[in-house]
Amino acid sequence: MLTYGSFDLFHQGHARLLQRLSMLGSELIVGCSTDAYNEKMGVPSVTSYAQRRLMLESCRFVSRVIAEQDWNQKYTDIVNYNVSVFAMGEDWRGQFDHFEDVTQVVYVPRAEIIGARRPFHAVPQPSLKVASGY
Repeated sequence: MLTYGSFDLFHQGHARLLQRLSMLGSELIVGCSTDAYNEKMGVPSVTSYAQRRLMLESCRFVSRVIAEQDWNQKYTDIVNYNVSVFAMGEDWRGQFDHFEDVTQVVYVPRAEIIGARRPFHAVPQPSLKVASGY
């Protein structure tokens, strides 16, 4: 099993995703996008690659973490790691169907795992009210 993502601001939705994916195979390899790759893709990371990698490595569902440095490395990683299942969020549906010649491709509904992808600054922030008398 192989999946990719930035896993920025790691939360319980990420953990649930990794748990579900780990049940689909004997080993779960996670490609974690590097800071440089995220910048190149226009989605800068809030948390550094080193911190995100450490968080993923400490997750009991993850067997191995590899650096995602380039869009085109996915096919090579599938072949090199002898991946039987490649999983991505359903918003990528159709983008990786050409990998089906070497692996099973699964698109996971994001609503069930972590929600929509969006930059941290786009997450609605609650407004705070100060109680009177303070």
